[in-house]
Amino acid sequence: MAEAVVSITLQTIGDLLVDEVKFYSGLRSQVEQIEQELQLMRSFLKDADAQQDADERLQKWISEVREAAYDIEDNILVFVAVKNKSRRYRNSKNLLKKMGCFFREIITTHKVGSHISDIKNKIISLTTSLQTYGIKPINNQGENPGFDDARIRDLRRSYSHVVEEDFVGLQGDIKTLVAHLIDEQKDRVISIYGMGGLGKTTIARKVYGERDVRRHFDGFAWTCVSQLWDKKDILQGILIKLIPEERDDILGMRDEELVRELHDVQLKKKCLVVLDDIWSIQAWDSLKSAFPNTTGAGSKILLTTRNREVASYVYPSGFLYEPRVLNNEESWELLRKKAFPRRRDIAEYVIEPEMETLGKDMVARCCGLPLAILVLGGILVTKHNVREWQTVHENINWYLARGRGHGQQQAVTEVLSFSYHDLPYQFKQCFLFLANFPEEFEIEAEKLYQFWLAEGIIPQGERAEEETMMDVAERYLAELAQRCMVQVNVKETAGGFKNCSLHDLMRDLCLSKAKDENFANVIDFRRDKKPMDSLSSSSRIRRISVYLDSDMTQDAVACRENHHIRSAFFYANDCRQDVWQQMRFHLSSFKLLRVLNLQGFQSADELPKSIGDLIHLKSLSLSYSKFKKLPSSLSKLVHLQTLDLEVVDSLQIPNIIWKMERLRHLYLPKMFQTQDGLKLRLDGLIELETLINFNASLCDVKDLDTLTNLRKLRASIRDNLVDLPNILKYISFTQNHLRRSSLYISCPQFCSDAELSLLRTLLGCHRLYKLSIKGRIAKLPEFYHFSSSIAKMTFKASLLEEDPMATLEKLPELSSLTIFDLTFVGEEMACSSKGFPRLLYLKLWGLSNLKRWRIDAGAMPKLRRLVIAHCEQLEMLPDGLKFVTTLQKLNVRLMSDDFKDRLRDESGDFYKVRHVPDIKLD
Repeated sequence: MAEAVVSITLQTIGDLLVDEVKFYSGLRSQVEQIEQELQLMRSFLKDADAQQDADERLQKWISEVREAAYDIEDNILVFVAVKNKSRRYRNSKNLLKKMGCFFREIITTHKVGSHISDIKNKIISLTTSLQTYGIKPINNQGENPGFDDARIRDLRRSYSHVVEEDFVGLQGDIKTLVAHLIDEQKDRVISIYGMGGLGKTTIARKVYGERDVRRHFDGFAWTCVSQLWDKKDILQGILIKLIPEERDDILGMRDEELVRELHDVQLKKKCLVVLDDIWSIQAWDSLKSAFPNTTGAGSKILLTTRNREVASYVYPSGFLYEPRVLNNEESWELLRKKAFPRRRDIAEYVIEPEMETLGKDMVARCCGLPLAILVLGGILVTKHNVREWQTVHENINWYLARGRGHGQQQAVTEVLSFSYHDLPYQFKQCFLFLANFPEEFEIEAEKLYQFWLAEGIIPQGERAEEETMMDVAERYLAELAQRCMVQVNVKETAGGFKNCSLHDLMRDLCLSKAKDENFANVIDFRRDKKPMDSLSSSSRIRRISVYLDSDMTQDAVACRENHHIRSAFFYANDCRQDVWQQMRFHLSSFKLLRVLNLQGFQSADELPKSIGDLIHLKSLSLSYSKFKKLPSSLSKLVHLQTLDLEVVDSLQIPNIIWKMERLRHLYLPKMFQTQDGLKLRLDGLIELETLINFNASLCDVKDLDTLTNLRKLRASIRDNLVDLPNILKYISFTQNHLRRSSLYISCPQFCSDAELSLLRTLLGCHRLYKLSIKGRIAKLPEFYHFSSSIAKMTFKASLLEEDPMATLEKLPELSSLTIFDLTFVGEEMACSSKGFPRLLYLKLWGLSNLKRWRIDAGAMPKLRRLVIAHCEQLEMLPDGLKFVTTLQKLNVRLMSDDFKDRLRDESGDFYKVRHVPDIKLD
């Protein structure tokens, strides 16, 4: 990984040598000499990284190279910070401030020059010692290490193969578990236990989704307990899934109310609750009063745990199931599915005999553990010939030999470790960066890309033609997912990744490697009320992730010694206001900070003015916090690339964002006001690529014309249509780079000739991807007025008298359709054959006049999810649903008991949906 650090340092040095043309000549010449030495050293580091596990001296040498690279970058950035501060006061009328800055600049320049001289000598010495280790230079110039053109095209084309969950063997075991769950005379608790990597959660997920299980129970909830469980969060999460219509009430309940409500719900209807990954007896003791100790209405618990003792304690007489390991044939089948994902549908494809021999030998070393096999397959999927498989075979045998005699778990650990070792250098920092996120945390993919880019982890040279750096970052995540190092969820209708997470064993590896590489450190006040020693001892760590607790009383971030930190993630668990007040005074200590994430602060009021001193900051996120006001000093953050202001409540914003000329991604809050009472200025942000929550009432629509680099726009118009023509003009302008736009419109009506003409213009915008309209529509325009790019549509209170399906079903790319409250006031609706060719998701909610719905054979051939709710007069499910064989989930909510009873009855409507694996009746 040292190669990646050196590459980032060289990029930083190159940028600063260009930007800081007034470097003192002596300092500049030394930096240029260091740049030359690092360029030379980089050519050796790839070979060194590959050999370091076999030689402790080499590990130490690489560590020294890495720290030297960090140190040179630190010193240059300190110098730049002082120079920038001097510039601000150069024209000041305050003579004392001018003189103070002048002398501070002289002192800093002297110190930095001395440090850089020492670092230069150290780097020269390190370069000289290379011959000691027999390392050879490897020149990557002209290569795109990690991606050739074919792989770029493949990863662009589809992400489905990296998320498909392969399952081999154990089908009989699945049937046994299902039988225990649906037999009301059998155990109330079914436990799946066993070591990490055995596939417990995968098996539980298979059982949870079985058709017989979905038919048997009325309510379903899945929660991950994990090592750091929070009783209130778990109870709220389960209840919201069982009775989602009472979500707002549940969020306001006290602990004892949550316990009582969850207990009663499970007695009123048959519920299946999955407690995944429960680690301790203490966790169960805190939750057990919320679960009836009798079967009651037939409710049951399915739990997974690594600890048999926990499973026995929860329900001593319950059914305990330990998954067996896979046999040799099953292991090879699973490896083959993972290693050849894009070839499995080619009947004539034959694996080369030598590759099969190597594969079977390697998979035998995985001890039949599914996780180890999948990770091995993730390594081999990137290798395309016998020679590459031989190399993996040789190296993985060495890795596994280290753990010989330590059992199955060691086999998983070593295979996971080898998967990290096998990563090309440029992916290693991307993987280690995931150590900054909490356990069981779903990491939003788009935000992760922005963090990577802010840190400079992904080099500019990786970008192919017509790609943005966000596209490159998405390819990086695809590579990690394909190697089974991260778990990803794909956006069902939009494509690309929605979020990602880590398997708990992979997260253990990530944390371990991050610590070994001095990459990141986790400081957890939830576990240890006195973790300050950990913080003070992490003087060489460049990234920290701090978990705050509600009962903390001490200073959480007394970290003046940690001025070198690049990224700081703070996660607040309802921490007290005085903790934030203490914390805010220390933020300015992070002089070299590039990424600052302040998440979940519920008692915070205002960001401190000193935030403006963090001039190297490139990413600032306040998501899920309740900040109420921002300081005007934000305008000093001239290098900021990402500003995430998606706070929980309304926010007061100084009208200075337009000054942040390097801003690329802006997430505005849904509710805000400017401090000067004027519309928020955004003109001049020529590098902006992402603009979320642009509200035409609060921002100046004319500013959009200056955002010439915008790729993604999510905008809203409320109360009137005055600003709509200008927004449409921007979306339709062919000379800008806009790829995808989403528009939410809430207005009284589209009824007059002028309004209907405007609606037709809106529907014809060729870059409009998602459209939501709330308000009356006199008549839906004909289908040929709709742009073929529209993929998602939502209508509410449209009061249409004619069936909208006749028009909407002709839209070729429509993948998601939601029809809310009285959008259609007629009694009959029909979906004709070949209608909705790409529709994946359909929701009908609040169509109180609808009585009959017809679906012809051949309609909606790709539909996966259907929601029908609050359509009280709907007489029955359409018979044509039996032809929609792709349907995976049917959710019927808030409908009459008679309607639901017919759906349950084998002699009633059930035959129409018996092919649907997941049917939920609420």
